[in-house]
Amino acid sequence: MRSSKTIHVISAHAEGEVGDVIVGGVAPPPGDTPWEQRAFIDRDQTLRNFVLNEPRGGVFRHVNLLVPPKHPEADMGFIIMEPEYTPPMSGSNSICVSTVLLDGGILPMQEPETHLVLEAPGGLVRVRAECRNGKAERIFVQNVPSFAGETGAALEVPSIGTLTVDTAYGGDSFVVVQAADLGLEITEANAKQIAQLGTRILEAANAQLGFTHPENPDWTHISFCAFCGPLEQTETGLRSRSAVAIQPGKVDRSPTGTAVSARMALMLAKGQMTPDQTFEAVSIIGSRFTGRIVEQTTVGGRAAIVPELSGRGWITGIHQHMLDPDDPWPGGYRLSDTWGA
Repeated sequence: MRSSKTIHVISAHAEGEVGDVIVGGVAPPPGDTPWEQRAFIDRDQTLRNFVLNEPRGGVFRHVNLLVPPKHPEADMGFIIMEPEYTPPMSGSNSICVSTVLLDGGILPMQEPETHLVLEAPGGLVRVRAECRNGKAERIFVQNVPSFAGETGAALEVPSIGTLTVDTAYGGDSFVVVQAADLGLEITEANAKQIAQLGTRILEAANAQLGFTHPENPDWTHISFCAFCGPLEQTETGLRSRSAVAIQPGKVDRSPTGTAVSARMALMLAKGQMTPDQTFEAVSIIGSRFTGRIVEQTTVGGRAAIVPELSGRGWITGIHQHMLDPDDPWPGGYRLSDTWGA
């Protein structure tokens, strides 16, 4: 078989959301920090297009590139590539990366617990993995500091009307809406409608509200729209269904770790949650992440939390993505039937 490029990938998912991991065949991108490496990948687009575009990728796929860590505390660095953005952090992808590192034998596993430090573009991520019989059964991710943005903001969305929304950051930026305000149930049958509505709400939110991270001037947009169901009381805290619309128009199959972090920051700021409570987020397919507030802190003078989220990940396969030198679509392609306009 001829190939001018061969990229080695271990595929995985976290509570339903795909997060493949490149383990070989790609040199570390230039940059003195993971953020600079992220910026290079985002500008260059070559790797993103090869692994995310069809025929190798698809709108449902996220891909993570393992890189040598820059921080002395970190065991491994990783760059996250999502269909539209190259984000600072991702909860489901952190779980996939941790699962691949441990279940794949890249880093040593210790039972009953393994502790790792990962370096994402957005900062250090501390991981605790519950391990048994050679399997990392549950991954606990201490996320980057998360905070509420605007609360109770009026947002005009064409053909929908005026919505009351919040914005927040949980390792990535969100506009948060209550599904009931749209008469919407968070069910699998409504996934296409949620994706389409989310795209329209995101466009309006970026145009009217915008987002600025107080310590990272490079992150100046809202990435996701989170549709939230009603809160329910549990023995240890709160539970709610949610669905996150991801550009260019899909719904996260997992409960979205950055959304769990952002929502806990919002609930604490609005007095809906106390620091000692847990939060269980249920996805559109019924999978679950559990979150808690590790501590309260500040980001650029703004009240923030250090959140922890937990979920499960599974390896689904091993792949070698190749490029025949005669392939007329070396960077792949995207069509509007699945990728949106």
